[in-house]
Amino acid sequence: MNEWMIPYIKKNKGRMTLTIFFAILGVTSGAMLLFVSGYLISKSSLQPENIMIVYVPIVSVRAFSIGQAVFPYLEKLVSHDIVLRILADYRKRVYNILEPQALFLQSRYQTGDILSVLSDDIEKLQDFYIRTLFPSIVGVVVYGVFAIVLGFFDWMFMLMMLGLLGVIVFLVPFISYFMMQKNHVLIKQKRGKLYQHVTDAMFGQLDWLVSGRVREVISQVANENNNLINKENSVNTWHHIRDSFLRFIVGIAIIAMMIWANIQVGDGAISATIIAAFVLMMFSITDALLPMSDAVEEIPTYLDSLRRMIKLQEQENNTLVPTMVEEITCKEPTIHIKNIRYQYEENSRNVIDNLSLTIEPGKKIAILGKSGTGKSTLLKMLAGLIEPNEGKIYLDNFEMNRDYLANAVSVLNQKPHLFHTTIANNIRIGKANASEEEIIDVLKKAQIMELVEQLPKGIHTQMDEMGKRFSGGERQRIAFARVLIQDTPIILMDEPTTGLDPRTERDLLSTILEAAEDKTIIWVTHHLAGAELMDEIIFLDAGKIKLYGSHLDLMESSDYYRTLYQMDDGS
Repeated sequence: MNEWMIPYIKKNKGRMTLTIFFAILGVTSGAMLLFVSGYLISKSSLQPENIMIVYVPIVSVRAFSIGQAVFPYLEKLVSHDIVLRILADYRKRVYNILEPQALFLQSRYQTGDILSVLSDDIEKLQDFYIRTLFPSIVGVVVYGVFAIVLGFFDWMFMLMMLGLLGVIVFLVPFISYFMMQKNHVLIKQKRGKLYQHVTDAMFGQLDWLVSGRVREVISQVANENNNLINKENSVNTWHHIRDSFLRFIVGIAIIAMMIWANIQVGDGAISATIIAAFVLMMFSITDALLPMSDAVEEIPTYLDSLRRMIKLQEQENNTLVPTMVEEITCKEPTIHIKNIRYQYEENSRNVIDNLSLTIEPGKKIAILGKSGTGKSTLLKMLAGLIEPNEGKIYLDNFEMNRDYLANAVSVLNQKPHLFHTTIANNIRIGKANASEEEIIDVLKKAQIMELVEQLPKGIHTQMDEMGKRFSGGERQRIAFARVLIQDTPIILMDEPTTGLDPRTERDLLSTILEAAEDKTIIWVTHHLAGAELMDEIIFLDAGKIKLYGSHLDLMESSDYYRTLYQMDDGS
């Protein structure tokens, strides 16, 4: 609340006060419209001696009817302006949290979780203001003002009505909060689980289509959807029961007002023409109080959304270092890895365990090992995306920081994202102001320009969504061109040849090494094809260096390496 709610309330307190003021004026106009209308009907039925007696009520009805329409409109206009401003700030803030640690979050969260935060939690927090904060304040103010007005006529009846309407304002919302506390959170969790299954099904549609598991996957998603619908139906059933009870209480309050007004007329305290006025006014008063239950009931949902967003923010604070860094002056920095250790969770094993290494400028290094040996984790630390729990990584004398990413270090991933725009625009992601000549130059170095020239619009050809217009090897060459245009001295490659056939894989690796011959390349891979092209080869095992040396040295000195290489090479 202190980070995601209160600052925005303080920032918009003027507009919020105006919203509440307009809302109260709207309720007042509605109540007075019914009050004056009741009086006017009663007075007119008695055949007033002079038309001037009912002239003022007639004019008042016109004024209050206009106010009943105008003030709620102004209230919605101002409140939605506030919410849209806050929502824009929320989205910017969440983006600023997600963008710097996208790769880290991708390794910790499923896509469905992130989608749930973006589509569900952010949207839910806007409801806090419109459906909870404003209606609650307006309801309490109307409840208090109504009590004060009744107190001028009969304080005993005022206490009775306070108790009766207090059921609507306090008791039922309190019961509704505790009864629905778990249900609303459970609905959010079920919706998040459905997001996960849908995104899994979409991303893996080819696999489950070719494996003949179409019905199974569709059935799983359908079951999750049915579970969500069933839970929502049970909540809706409770709402119907609760709303019926609230209407019953409203009916009692109206009847009580009718009886009290009749008694007051009998005692000579008020005129008989006021009975209908008091009774009709109750309809507008109670309508302003009824939203209180829905307002309070939603609070657990807001808290759950806040917890999820704060958790993302805490991940950012825990994994990302400050952004104030010195500019690296050397264009060929040496990488110094000094006694680094890393574990993802406390009391878990070290993924990287006391690892030290020096990588000279221009060296081509291959890092291999079984799954889970720390290859990708080491690459993330070299990119500055995560910090070692112990030890340091330096570029020359500068401690590695994520702000050096794209300035001193660039990354070629296993599945680089190609956007649904032109080839030129995809390349410009690496350098926003790149000229067409620069784009053509890096495409030539990536040995893909010959293909691009055959396309209808050359570098201005649309790539289609996810770059599906091109083959896997072609997509990687375009992504590599994007890396080349960044012109960083260090290139990190996270298994960019995975999924390619052996010939395409070797051709792509040769292209990369040729185009980046003056740069430091650190290549994480899972097999040895092409390892002979690298200067040094490192085998990781349980987060430590098991083997280290050139291809020729390891072929002579290590039976383990020689056997693996022969198996990978097919000889």
